[in-house]
Amino acid sequence: MTSTLIKFPRLNAPKLHQLPNGLTIVAEQMPIEAVNLSLWINVGSAVESDGVNGMAHFLEHMIFKGTEALASGEFERRIEERGAVTNAATSQDYTHYYITTAPKDFRELAPLQIDVVVNASIPDDAFDRERLVVLEEIKRSADNPRRRTFQRAMEVAYDHLPYRRSVLGPETVISQLQPQQMRDFHANWYQPHLMTAVVVGNLAVEELIEIVTEGFAVATNQQPTTNHQPSTINPEPTFTEIVRREFIDESLQQARLVMVWRVPGLVQLDQTYALDVLAGILGHGRTSRLVRDLREEQGRVSHISVSNMTQRLQGTFYISAECPSENVPEVEAAIAQHIRKLQTDMVQETEIARVRTRVANRFIFGNETPSDRANLYGYYQSLVGDLEGAFNYPAHIQAQDATHLMQAAQNYLSPHAYGVIVLKPA
Repeated sequence: MTSTLIKFPRLNAPKLHQLPNGLTIVAEQMPIEAVNLSLWINVGSAVESDGVNGMAHFLEHMIFKGTEALASGEFERRIEERGAVTNAATSQDYTHYYITTAPKDFRELAPLQIDVVVNASIPDDAFDRERLVVLEEIKRSADNPRRRTFQRAMEVAYDHLPYRRSVLGPETVISQLQPQQMRDFHANWYQPHLMTAVVVGNLAVEELIEIVTEGFAVATNQQPTTNHQPSTINPEPTFTEIVRREFIDESLQQARLVMVWRVPGLVQLDQTYALDVLAGILGHGRTSRLVRDLREEQGRVSHISVSNMTQRLQGTFYISAECPSENVPEVEAAIAQHIRKLQTDMVQETEIARVRTRVANRFIFGNETPSDRANLYGYYQSLVGDLEGAFNYPAHIQAQDATHLMQAAQNYLSPHAYGVIVLKPA
């Protein structure tokens, strides 16, 4: 397939640099008056045992509670008084921290970001206070119909893989965690060889690398490094039958229908592009097949969307619809019929062209700021171990033709074998 890739003018030219301690630095100068430092750690809920499920997310909260050098609240105060911004996120496969500063402030503020991530002190009193915040977040998530539906869908999508669990973890686990468990978890996973530091903005590349290198040299002084790597987990086989779960959810006004398929993840990156295109053809925009058929023309659903969610180990092809309860059987049958058609009829070139244009435009728009680029580089370098995907995604989408799409549908999207979750109002 690679031979058919169309060469796009390269928007990006980052430099890759590796330190002796294993830290990977990706740096690029960009003529916009800001600098973004993103620290990606190869730890998310997927590496947790059931007994500490939610630890990675809870730790993300505790990172900002200070270090030996920075009292609690000092980091945020110094960031805010310079007009800089900071935030963080935890997923199944990674934890991500970032700051965006003015170029003139970067040398002062970047070491603070590195210090709070590497040297979090995790004090007992702050741990107990923040536990209440995390428990409230879990409660809010459980009260959100969309999140509740998603969680139940993932429990059907996977029998064993950790993607079936919540990133937030269950209340029963979070309420039992101890500060020392978190300190051990932090020491185990927050190590330079499990991190990628991405820095993009309007300073010379050499200066960006120097500031990050010095920040880590100070932050990791005296710290032992253990060579810990995630254990290997195998993807689950595709469904061999329809696995169905139904629930009554009194908070709903309409029924929710979700259909899921197990598909390749980032470990099989070349297999994901055709599925991305199929998701666009089925459910992105008013002219996509499912939206046009089931919402615009027949009015059977009030909402329908399609995602190809690409996690590291395995992906989830995810179709979600909202409709009156009595419409659920015919909507499911109609979706299965659309899947069957993808396996038997070549997709029209005009449909593929629509997705190609959308992807190319979004790629350009998604490269406009230092934060955009740092996110792109961090995602691919951290999860795939290679930056190429950050540059050539549109080219891979352009290379998908009707034959690739039919083959992907036949290989991964069976109309006779999938997971289905139905939530109906009382």
